[in-house]
Amino acid sequence: MFVQVFSSVAIIALVLIQRGKGADAGAGFGGGASGTVFGARGARTGLSRATAAFAAVFMLNSLALAYLGTRNQAAPRTILDQIEASEVPVVPSPDAAPVPQAPAPAEQ
Repeated sequence: MFVQVFSSVAIIALVLIQRGKGADAGAGFGGGASGTVFGARGARTGLSRATAAFAAVFMLNSLALAYLGTRNQAAPRTILDQIEASEVPVVPSPDAAPVPQAPAPAEQ
């Protein structure tokens, strides 16, 4: 979960730091210095590479968390389960009244 939160915060920060594609539109009409030296697509900066890397980590981690969350796990054990497993048969005391028995079924 820590990796998921860290990668999502990193992606958000890197996207907000990057320069938008619309920033170069005004530069084509003499708007001053621009970063269009590398053509219309622009240079692939370290920020965009880092964003792609964090996006890949985010997606792989999302798939891993989804897989781990849907696995069938054993039911949790409680103290009551342990008591039932180690239950000792109760031996009636000699002073107790006899337990009535159910009548046996009649044979035909």
